[in-house]
Order: sequence, then C-alpha cells, then structure tokens
Amino acid sequence: MTENLDLFSAEPPARNAPDATQSIAPEKVLTKVAELRAQLNQWAHEYYVLDEPSVPDGEYDRLYQQLEALEGAYPALITPDSPTQRVIGAVLDGLQPVRHAVPMLSIQTETDNQASGALAFDARVRKELGLDESAPAVEYVAEPKFDGLAMNLRYVNGVLVQATTRGDGEVGEDVTHNIRTIRKIPLSLPKDQGVPPVVEVRGEVYMGRADLQKLNERQSAAGAKTFANPRNAAAGSVRQLDSGIAAQRPLSFFAYGLGEITPPAQGGPDFGTHYAMLQTLKSWGFPVAPQVCVARGASELVAFHQRLGAERDALPYEIDGVVYKVNSLALQRQLGFKSREPRWAVAHKYPAQEMPTLMESIDVQVGRTGKLTPVARLAPVAVGGVIVTNATLSNIFDIRKKGVRVGDTVIVRRAGDVIPEVVGRVPGERAAYVPNFHMPKNCPICGSAVVRMKGESNHRCTGGLFCGAQRKEAILHFAARRAMDIEGLGDKLVDQLVDAQVVKVLPDLYRLGLTALASLDRMAEKSAQNVLAALEKSKHTTLQRFLFGLGIRNVGEATAKDLARHFGTLDAIMDADVEALLQVPDVGPVVADSIHTFFAQPHNREVVEQLRACGVHWEEGAPPEKAAQVLAGMTVVLTGTLPTLSRDEAKDMLEAAGAKVSGSVSKKTSYVVAGAEAGSKLVKAQELGVAVLDEAGMLALLRGQTPASPAA
Repeated sequence: MTENLDLFSAEPPARNAPDATQSIAPEKVLTKVAELRAQLNQWAHEYYVLDEPSVPDGEYDRLYQQLEALEGAYPALITPDSPTQRVIGAVLDGLQPVRHAVPMLSIQTETDNQASGALAFDARVRKELGLDESAPAVEYVAEPKFDGLAMNLRYVNGVLVQATTRGDGEVGEDVTHNIRTIRKIPLSLPKDQGVPPVVEVRGEVYMGRADLQKLNERQSAAGAKTFANPRNAAAGSVRQLDSGIAAQRPLSFFAYGLGEITPPAQGGPDFGTHYAMLQTLKSWGFPVAPQVCVARGASELVAFHQRLGAERDALPYEIDGVVYKVNSLALQRQLGFKSREPRWAVAHKYPAQEMPTLMESIDVQVGRTGKLTPVARLAPVAVGGVIVTNATLSNIFDIRKKGVRVGDTVIVRRAGDVIPEVVGRVPGERAAYVPNFHMPKNCPICGSAVVRMKGESNHRCTGGLFCGAQRKEAILHFAARRAMDIEGLGDKLVDQLVDAQVVKVLPDLYRLGLTALASLDRMAEKSAQNVLAALEKSKHTTLQRFLFGLGIRNVGEATAKDLARHFGTLDAIMDADVEALLQVPDVGPVVADSIHTFFAQPHNREVVEQLRACGVHWEEGAPPEKAAQVLAGMTVVLTGTLPTLSRDEAKDMLEAAGAKVSGSVSKKTSYVVAGAEAGSKLVKAQELGVAVLDEAGMLALLRGQTPASPAA
C-alpha cells in the first residue's frame, strides 16, 4: 500500500488543544483514515480468522500507529468500529442484564452417545415430517459442539453495539466491553456484502488448548489462579468487569447462528438453508468452524460423529460432541419447537472421561425445590481437565443399583463433560463391613419430614414454605406473574432479602417497611415504594393464584384452577383427605398425595394463616355449580396477538369452557385461534387442515354458536 507521507510531515492540531475535537479534517486525512482502517481490518482478518497473515507484525504495527496518530489529531474522526477502539482497561460497576430480542434456547442432548444416537435423531425428524422409507434423505448441517460460552453479538448498521451472554435464555449479561477485545470478532461488517440494518450473530467464545496452557503458565508465574479447563477460562474472562483483564486472555470465537435479523420484506437476507447462512457469515468476516459440512441422511451423520470423535484430541480447541441441524430453514419452521427446544437440532455428545478414586463419605444436599440429593465426597482426582472432589449419586436407588459404599474405590465420570457422577465401584473385596447408606428421615436444613411419593425415586423435604434451602425458590414462585404477580420482586432482590435474613418465610414479605427495603444495595427509595405498592396490590388475589403460588408439588396452574372450582374455599382444600381430592377432575393419586402431604405439615398451615393475617384475601364461597362446558374434549391452540384479549385472558376463557389449550398444533387439534403476526403454528394448521378462527370466531364458539367464518 502506497503511503502519503505528506499527511505526517505537516503539523496537525495539538491533541490537547481546546478546539481539537472541532478541527475539520482535510479531505486527504479522511481518505487516509479510511484506507488505513480498511487495510488494518483486512490484515487482522487474515491473521486472526484465516490464520494466514500476509504481512509481518511490524508492518501492521506501523500502520496502526499512523491511524492512532491521525485519530489523536482529529478526535472527531474516531468511530466505534475503528481498529483502535478495541476497548482495553474499561472497568464496570457490574454486568447489566439484557433481555434477548430472540430467546437463546437450548438444544436437546442425545443421551445415546453411540452411532445409534444419530440414527434416532434422523428417525425422529423423518417421523415429524411424515416421511416414509421411500422419501429422499433429509439434508443436515453437522457442526462441532464447542466447550465454551454462548454469545450474542448485535450489529446495527454494520457496527457492533452489544454483546450478551446466554444467561437463562431470556435475559443475559452485557459483556460488550470484553468482547470488543477479541480480535476474531469484527467490530464492523463489510458495507458491500448485503449486511442488514439489524443482525444478531450467535456463536461460542472459547479458548484454545495451547492458549490455555500459556495463560496458566503466566498465571502460575504471577502467583495467580490457574484454570482447570478452557471453558472455565473463557467464561471467567468474558464475565470480568475489567476489560484490561479480558484483553490479556487469548479468547477466540466461532459463529454458528443468528438471533434477531431484519426480515427479507424489510431488506434483510433471504436464506434458504442453514449452511448458506453460515457461508454468508464467513463472507461478513466471522470465523466458522472448518469442520462444518452438509450431511445427507443418518449414515453421513454417523460418519461425521465418528470422524470428528477420532480427531477430537488433536483439535486445537475442546469439543464435547457434535451438533446436527436440519439444513432447510423451511423444514426447521415446519418442525418447530418442543418444550422450548427445537425439534430440528440435537447435540450428540461423546462418551465422557472416567477415572477411579476413593469415596470418603456421602452427604445430603437439599436443593431449591426440596429434592434431597446424596453427594459423594471424593479423594481429589483429575477428570477431563477438572479436579473433582464431589460427585452426584442422584438418589437412593442410584446408590443401590451401583452398589457403592463409603470407603469404596469408585469410577467417576464427568457426565456430559460438565457434572461429575459416580458410575460404580471398582470390583474387589471390601476391607471391612460398611453399612448401606440410608436417606435421612428429617431434612438436614429445617428438620421437616422427608418423604418419597409413590412411584417417584427422589426423596423431598416437606417444608416447602419453611425450609431455608427452598426459601428463595419459594418466594420467587410465590411472586411470579401467574401466581401473586408481585412486580419488582426478582432474583436479585430476593437474594438480598434472604441473604440478609430480612425475609425468612413468605409472610415476612408483607411485613417489609420502606426503611428496610431502601437500605438494600441498588434499591432507591422510589424503587422500594414501587415494591411495597406491588405487595399491597397482591393482597387481593384469587384462590387459584394463591394455591399456585404456594408451590405445592405437582400443582400447576390448571390443577389450582380445578381445585378452586371444585372446593370453593381454601379451608375445604386444606381439610380434604386423599379420597376427596381424587374427586377433582384430572387429580390423580400422585397429585392428591402431594396436596394432602403439604397441608398435613403444621408449619405449612401456619404460613398460610400468617399470610391471611397479613391481609392476603380472595373471594370465596360454595363450589359453583358446574356450567355446561361447551368446549369439553376440544384442544385449542393460540397464536399471534388478538385484537382485544391478552393470551392469558383467552386461555382462561377457553379452559373455563372445558377446552384444553395446547402449545403445539397436531392432527388432534380442534381449532387454532390466530391473531396478528401469527407464525409457524398458523402455517402448520393450514397444512393439516385444522380449522382456524379469529377472536370473533372464538367468542362465537364460546357462546355455543357456529363461527361465521375462519380467519384469513
């Protein structure tokens, strides 16, 4: 590239001069800055993404310094996507939550890690698509499954504006300051490649094996913490508040999908296949794993799984399996989702690594939902790059099946390369008799009775409203929108209230004062007043919401509604025996047992009475006479936005009329009620010939009338 040395021979405005930011850069400076940025971005792409540098480091550094000097002289020229603006040294007070425009959903894991796992996935896809044996093979994209940290990169008008972790899938954390330091992630996208106004690129931030080794050597020499595996190193680096620390960590990135993107109707790209989308991401400057390929049918999926498994240890980065995705985006839409997991994709893991060690003792942990889990305490052992000292034993039946006792040498496996588990004992005579392990009769946290419901394998603490281990989960469930709907009472506030011992049981929520709330971290007086107002508003509720909010095991919204309708009063429900509970529609022996056991605990009854004493109330009365249910036996699916009714209101009306409201369309669906912006459910209904109604048609149906006409 030919330099214009005249630009650097003239004396530019002083960097700290009062009018420096107002200086109007000459045309030749604007041209030079644009040339330098284009050249530096090209060289960076060759070096960091393609691993094929075309110039020595010194040449890159020389042009970088020229660009830095010009931007220093003319600060108004600095843009967020300039190569000089990879932030280093920015320190934040805390990571801010960000709600994803499109949820970052998880992918189903195929538990069969042999070739038959790929065959099973292909068989499921073909069955869902209604393909018989004579139909052509389904085309897939096969990709490595990286052991890193999922990331969402948001670009607006071609410039990176935000980077967000997966979080819980709905809400992640803003880590833009750290992601900007990763050289493999472009700060801006090419203007001549059809980049849409808004695009979110999703992929995995990871650290290579060699990079981890070098990092650990530096950490060790400095007397700092070393990392057990690349994933921990990557996650720990990305979630730093100080981007200077992240900049010193050799992080990398592979792109594998999209989040929000400008639709084709508004100028966005119209991809036909997942593979075409990945090739477009490559053309925009994103690294895509070189192993990605198109596979036709189950046999090619099996071949890919086996081939990559054989290469796994030689790869420069860790993978814990492969991912299969249906290639056609039209077929992806047709297949849809099941329980928030796509039917068109699966993660096919590899067998986990195993090591022997001594099981020194067995403890019991109480989870947030009351489940008691035996935990093996182990002599430290390295398994898959991690030092393992604890491993799950799942439940008492798991212990009996594996035949393990304290003092045994056991095999430990990192199940799914994440959660360590005890596989079994190493055969051999025990040196002395050791009694079998037995689950405690009382909760080790609160002393409540421990029970195991008929047909279940897990033991549970019965002190749901009382047990310290379950306190946070109980409060969050009680405050949820479909329960007591206490706005503002989220995870972080509940953590503070419980950790500070301000709230020990549910009634303590209604005893909170402004001073106690406002004294908590990040809680201003106005926010505290809003929470108190929401608590006061929640006192007037319905019996079904209150029942659901109590968190009784196996009692969801529908069961809570059925109980309220059947009994009419809370006291009648609390005093009902199992036989009486079994008279409620859709309440079977397991659910009846759960309800009866819950209200048989004195501390649960005490919490309920205290909530009533705090002013929580609802309309009660004798059980209403059962109205004729005009939609009994029907299954209805809601999709899109209705003109006057919310989704919840429509669902309540349909269920009150006896209909079952489902989340997916099938041949057994009676009606689909479609509003504005209805998506794949409407398409599937039309394909299957299911009757489609608009809101007016639904209301006519509820009145027992024949709908005038289906929605267009």
